[in-house]
Amino acid sequence: MYPNRLQPTPDTGPPIPGLIGASPAMEAVYQLTRKVARTNASVLLMGETGTGKEMIATAIHRLSSRSSGPFVRVNCGALSESLLESELFGHVRGAFTGAVNNRTGRFEAAHTGTIFLDEINSTSLFLQVKLLRVLQEREFERVGDTATIRVDTRIVAASNVNLYEAVESERFREDLYWRLNVVPIVIPPLRMRREDVPSLIAHFLRIYSERNEKHVVHIQPQAIEALQDYHWPGNVRELQNYVERAVAMADGDELTVELLPETVLGKRERRGGKIRGVDLDTLVYEVVQQGVNQLGTDEHHLHEKIVNRVEKELIVQVMQLCNSVQTKAANRLGINRNTLRSKLVEYNLEEKDEKADE
Repeated sequence: MYPNRLQPTPDTGPPIPGLIGASPAMEAVYQLTRKVARTNASVLLMGETGTGKEMIATAIHRLSSRSSGPFVRVNCGALSESLLESELFGHVRGAFTGAVNNRTGRFEAAHTGTIFLDEINSTSLFLQVKLLRVLQEREFERVGDTATIRVDTRIVAASNVNLYEAVESERFREDLYWRLNVVPIVIPPLRMRREDVPSLIAHFLRIYSERNEKHVVHIQPQAIEALQDYHWPGNVRELQNYVERAVAMADGDELTVELLPETVLGKRERRGGKIRGVDLDTLVYEVVQQGVNQLGTDEHHLHEKIVNRVEKELIVQVMQLCNSVQTKAANRLGINRNTLRSKLVEYNLEEKDEKADE
């Protein structure tokens, strides 16, 4: 059971200022962040939307020798190709309709500092050629100009999709991928570091209590259990939203279950029966990873403890879908009916499923 007053203890504080969470998954991220910050290597941050990639990019800049220089953010997915080209590299007067003055681009503005290219996967193949040149040569021309500009700018890029899959589908240049992916850092989704949920809640409670001139410092045990059990498709950003809402709606000093949205409490069905933003391969990977982590390094029956549990749950759900008719369920599973019957006996499910011959 978790305490109903969220006060982080000194030994669980964030390893890097501004970053919340001390789970093993995040400790690995912190270690990489500190190490790469001391270099000038390009960094590729990978993770789902809302996992905090910009926070890590900011930490890399602040911990680096470039911290006294500018930190420039660019959301590549928020602009069209033509606007993004001008935003990144600048333009000269008359370069296109509406270009009434010369404009400095973000790469030039980030000289001696760091530029953070978020959603780098959204860039066009044409723009990727120009980005590759900046990475390799540290030079470019403004749109509509012939004069070459040289810059000393470190690049930290981020993607919310598997960038190598984009390379394989020819949506992203392979040469640019390898130039960006010098040091990859994978930011784990919140569902893979649920132990960080209490400290994140405490952090957001302080922020939004102060902003709303309230004093919400307690949390109901049932509320924190519900928040830790939730699958968090929107990650930390979604948690932040729910805490802000709870503080705004709270009448007292406690965050209670009643202040949580129906989706967290499991009262609203998922769209299409799918966890938003999570593909099957990711779910399988995370189930296995979590099982291995929870069972510990001394466990030698991993197949029985993990694979058998997944198989049992699959059989239970398929049997339910097939109204407990074993012939239909075996066909749906793609196995022999005798094999299914053996599995039902093995998992002590045979008493619940009597429609074997229908």
